[in-house]
Amino acid sequence: MRLRVLGCSGGIGGRHLRTTSMLLDQDVLIDAGTGVADLTLAELTPVDHVFLTHSHLDHIASIPFMVDTVGQMRDKPLTVYAIPATIEILKNHIFNWSIWPDFTQIPSAEAPFLRYQAIGLGETVELDGRRITVLPANHVVPAIGYQLDSGGGSLVFTGDTTTNDELWPIVNRIANLKYLIIECAFSNKEKQLAVMSKHLCPSMLADELAKLERSAEIFITHLKPGEIELSMEEIEEYAGQYRPRMLQNNQVFEI
Repeated sequence: MRLRVLGCSGGIGGRHLRTTSMLLDQDVLIDAGTGVADLTLAELTPVDHVFLTHSHLDHIASIPFMVDTVGQMRDKPLTVYAIPATIEILKNHIFNWSIWPDFTQIPSAEAPFLRYQAIGLGETVELDGRRITVLPANHVVPAIGYQLDSGGGSLVFTGDTTTNDELWPIVNRIANLKYLIIECAFSNKEKQLAVMSKHLCPSMLADELAKLERSAEIFITHLKPGEIELSMEEIEEYAGQYRPRMLQNNQVFEI
């Protein structure tokens, strides 16, 4: 399994700031933020599956444009996997004919460009030997994370989350864990906002990483563009013993 980071920023601005999205091999997206827009038509067309962590715009922004752009070039619908609450939000607030056409009905209900697949906590979807398992997250909207398991190794992506005691016993049972991608959206001076919006700041991140009982390479995602340097300095101060590194756009993981 090869995972390429298309976007990992908490905002936009400049050449390398794209919101959350990762391309697994050639056919699976994990979230679909603004980073998807950097893919060529030849790279977009083979994508058959999109696994969403939640419904916030920075994680779904490219889906409407992607479906509209490549739908007619494909011979089967793009499948969006999400928990039922996220699917309902997409139906009601995005693909509702007011914000964007309902591509589950285009060009016809029998042969649409888009379809939804509901998934649940703890469920594993297997795609050609790749196992994608739904993990708990704790955010202001219903949200999840994912374990990507090739058999030889696993990567855990927390998605957007704050303190999440449900997650760590599951992660600690992953014998082949290699990588952990975890968010840290705010600096410590914005801790109150982090708590209110159910994100993490460096001091909270350190408390979460203390619950990790397995060895793994740790990468930090979702940093706010104006606070990247400050947040990474604070992460080093509070959680330096875990050797976290900032996730980079176009970084590639071999799992």
